[in-house]
Amino acid sequence: MTPMRIAVTGQQGQLAQSLAERGPGQGATILLAGRPDLDLSRPESVYPALAALAPDVVVNAAAYTAVDKAESDAEEAMRVNGAGAGAVAAAAARLGVPLVHVSTDYVFDGALDRPWREDDPTGPTGVYGASKLEGERQVLAAARDSVILRTAWVYSPFGKNFARTMLTLAKTREELGVVDDQRGSPTSALSLADMALAVARNVRASTDPALRGVFHAVDGGDASWAEFAAAIFEISAGLGGPSARVRRIATAEYPTPARRPVNSRLDTGRLAARHKVTPPQWREALAPCVARLIEQDRSGS
Repeated sequence: MTPMRIAVTGQQGQLAQSLAERGPGQGATILLAGRPDLDLSRPESVYPALAALAPDVVVNAAAYTAVDKAESDAEEAMRVNGAGAGAVAAAAARLGVPLVHVSTDYVFDGALDRPWREDDPTGPTGVYGASKLEGERQVLAAARDSVILRTAWVYSPFGKNFARTMLTLAKTREELGVVDDQRGSPTSALSLADMALAVARNVRASTDPALRGVFHAVDGGDASWAEFAAAIFEISAGLGGPSARVRRIATAEYPTPARRPVNSRLDTGRLAARHKVTPPQWREALAPCVARLIEQDRSGS
């Protein structure tokens, strides 16, 4: 396996930490870049920080991800996810290296009754989705040698995420109300890291235009949030960890500032056909993550 230096924006994020864990075993040296040296809200910081790392590939995993806060903080969300992403793409182009940029299902309105394909019309319903869509546009405009990976419902053993939140709440509650009328593909950030690494290898090795552009990258299968929570608790209970009953509720019973897509399912057929990447089924990827989260809690790490 040819050694590869990958500069990753966003030092503390779930994907950045997952890439740092997965990369070395796949021949990749992961070079994390983040604040204060690289700050997407300060576009002028991006090129010097990336140039100093002399990467073979750049992965833009940094983003403004506070979906609800974005509704009242639109300027900052757009600055980071739009102009910031454009600055990373411009830097990668200037360095002459491929870019893998991470985007989201929120670029769609969620109204379709099947998994979304890459060429389906976009139509974000909130500020976060609009800012990520603007980032996609700026990336494609600034860097021909780029791949956009749209993902959804990401969780991991790192940072704040749905799986950790459910296990934490289950320590003090016997029952949890969880939304059951939104569907998506729960995706391990470790799975996503493996997909991003495979894509990075491919675009570094080949100039084939078919390997560039927009792809969907999520674990296989789908679930509602309630089904996702129930699976977390089933695995946890089997390991002697916290568990709770899941009360299935409607979105209307859990109002949020930002509207969530009803359908966040993403079709990964293009990723499989062009990059030969087949993600695991979400339940298979979930079990080892839950085990790690339980162990972290027990050890106090």
